[in-house]
Amino acid sequence: MVLASSSPSAASGLLPAVRLDRIPALDRVAPLDAAELLRGWPGLTLLESARPGRRSRWSFLSADPLAVLLRPSAGPDPFADARRMLARLAPVPVDDPDGPPFIGGLAGFLGYDLGLRLEPRAELVPNDQDLPELRLALHDWVLAWDRRSGRAFLGGRAVDGDRDRLDIRLAAVRGRIDAGLTEPQSGSSRAERSASPEGEPLDGLAFTSSLDRGVYEAGVAAIRRAIRDGEIYQANLARRLSAPFSADPWPLYRSLRTGDPALFAAYLDLGAGESGIRAGRPRAIASASPESFLAVDVSGIVTTDPIKGTRPRGTTPEADRALAAELLASAKDRAENVMIVDVLRNDLGRVCRPGSVRVPRLCRLERTSAVQHLVSTVTGRLAPGRDAFDLLTAAFPGGSITGAPKIRAMEILETLEPVRRGPYTGSAVWLGPDGQLGSSILIRTFVADGAQLSLHVGGGITWRSDPTEEWFETVAKAAGPLRAIAGHEAAGAA
Repeated sequence: MVLASSSPSAASGLLPAVRLDRIPALDRVAPLDAAELLRGWPGLTLLESARPGRRSRWSFLSADPLAVLLRPSAGPDPFADARRMLARLAPVPVDDPDGPPFIGGLAGFLGYDLGLRLEPRAELVPNDQDLPELRLALHDWVLAWDRRSGRAFLGGRAVDGDRDRLDIRLAAVRGRIDAGLTEPQSGSSRAERSASPEGEPLDGLAFTSSLDRGVYEAGVAAIRRAIRDGEIYQANLARRLSAPFSADPWPLYRSLRTGDPALFAAYLDLGAGESGIRAGRPRAIASASPESFLAVDVSGIVTTDPIKGTRPRGTTPEADRALAAELLASAKDRAENVMIVDVLRNDLGRVCRPGSVRVPRLCRLERTSAVQHLVSTVTGRLAPGRDAFDLLTAAFPGGSITGAPKIRAMEILETLEPVRRGPYTGSAVWLGPDGQLGSSILIRTFVADGAQLSLHVGGGITWRSDPTEEWFETVAKAAGPLRAIAGHEAAGAA
């Protein structure tokens, strides 16, 4: 099977430093399976729409980045180095309204603790995962799938204007994909083979909690006292589940992706550990997030969709509808959502045109396989001279996973959570040189750091919160991801 592609020409409307080809042979190949064909290439990055949704039209796959940034810049602009890296790519927009919004740029993650750099405060617990505050890789090519039309593309942007180099790299990608599609398969399928990694099996992973039930409920009570005393209105308390793990994380992502499909699934290869017991061991982020963070389109329109308010899915259609009705009628959950909408309106207002910030949707019901949520939408338009990096600086980390007011809520959480959050409640991001941005909140997310596998779960605490109900909400949130990988929370935490 030979890959078909369109050759670049003046008729395509693309300048020489940008290339976009149709790849019909990949129309019928799931992004997850296409990623299998690139296994072994460093920096594998898959940002995948694993189920239909308003914000989940596109899936992106890339690997073999040309450069990797592992720390924020010193000085007043933490993204100064990222800006310089991104500026190496041709900034020309793709001249195709139905083409992919991302065909090259920066992709990776921003860890929650980058917030310490953006809004300095006391750091009371160490970084025991030994992961950077951010990891942004420079990708000059991207495979993209349009869920709406079913079409697949291979696009690229020349780095430093070197079109010859871009053509060579795109040819290497096409050759690798073409060889994988034509290679005869014997025995089990790729999915079956990848589900049996060397090292620890996924079956039976027992996760222990950083906070047992009593301590978590005491944390809820402490937040309620802070609310009573007028310090905050809300805070998002989290606990970490962890299990020893040093195997290949990719089969874990396959299990998570198929067992708990999400609007904003992501797999980010972080490379091998470099020191101590993690040296040489694979590291990755595997996310099944239901929540977008910030998006910017080519015209500067900003969109964010905060989630607040949760109930489990019912075991019958009737029970499911009853739980949904309870959530929609809950004054506590609605107030929680509206407070976070106000935080995000304020964050967007710092970099958007005056008067442009709107709330077109408030407290809409959305469901995943394990839970159902209230989701709102806030929009705005970037002010002249502002860009996606300014937006991230103004709004990171997301208000839906910190609290209100944001800074004081994060200070209180620092005293109640005994381990660093790391990537959890940070963001998986892509940024194009044409100004576009896509990102998700890293919840329902496993982090393989070379020594352990971790999953944080949490919930927004308000004055109306009941400590016992909040504990069991975290149990419900953990259920879907753990069930997807055949893991479980160790007995004794409850």
